[in-house]
Amino acid sequence: MFTAKDVMTLREMSGAGMMDCKKALTECEGDMDKSMEYLREKSLAASAKKASRIAAEGIVSGYVSEDGKTGAIVEVNCETDFVAKTDDFKALVDSIAKLIVKTNPADVDTLMAADTGDGAVAEVITRAVAKIGEKITIRRFARSQVDNGLVDSYIHLGGKIGVLVDVATGNPAAAKAAAHDIAMHIAAAKPTYLRADEVDQAEIEHEKKILREQAKNEPKPKPDNIIEKMVEGRIQKYYKEVCLLEQPFVKDQEITVSQMVAKVGDMEVLRFARFEMGEGLQKREDNFAEEVLGQMKK
Repeated sequence: MFTAKDVMTLREMSGAGMMDCKKALTECEGDMDKSMEYLREKSLAASAKKASRIAAEGIVSGYVSEDGKTGAIVEVNCETDFVAKTDDFKALVDSIAKLIVKTNPADVDTLMAADTGDGAVAEVITRAVAKIGEKITIRRFARSQVDNGLVDSYIHLGGKIGVLVDVATGNPAAAKAAAHDIAMHIAAAKPTYLRADEVDQAEIEHEKKILREQAKNEPKPKPDNIIEKMVEGRIQKYYKEVCLLEQPFVKDQEITVSQMVAKVGDMEVLRFARFEMGEGLQKREDNFAEEVLGQMKK
């Protein structure tokens, strides 16, 4: 009805496992087209079955166009760290980062519908789920384009942290190394704002109110004018913790990032994005007792 070579051919065409290909050819009496359809239907069913599972592992990948004007970072999640480290999963995420740069999707839903040349992203992921055996989700992405400057990306710890930074400059060749240093700084220092004026003032006023009350409730409260100076000092310290340009530069703690940029000259940091893989996601909790019990009942 069919040969071992047919099984290998179907495996190469579909990316499915050897036994699945053999079963498909058996069910479809050796018809290659029907077997492909069979595997596609089964992979869709498998994807639907995996949809409720927790995908809190994965990697962040980045890509910058050859001209350095456009870049993207994307976080794609799977279920286990083992799969996240495989070449197949890394290649999938890298290809998605490149597609984001190329197609400029508005959101994840638009990205899922984007054409890869081998079907929509959603179809590619469905096939990957069938091959890898885990739930795969695109969680988020950031894309930047700079006309008069450059975009730099930095991926840390094999995809645990990804950074995208945009720099305005009239001399991209001279600013490139500095932009990369800033991207690495962002990965390490975890800023949440670019500059102090971006911080929500309602948040600052709320913080000031708490600090004033703390100072007034001390055993020996200080005069109001001293309290105000203390509060202002703590707020300035807060800015240095959360604002990129106010932070001490990681490669030279004697200067701020803003001062480092000024030293380079003809350079301005416009914006940045920082993704830490899995931040805020629910982690899977394995209950080995239940797992063993479940295996015994099979």
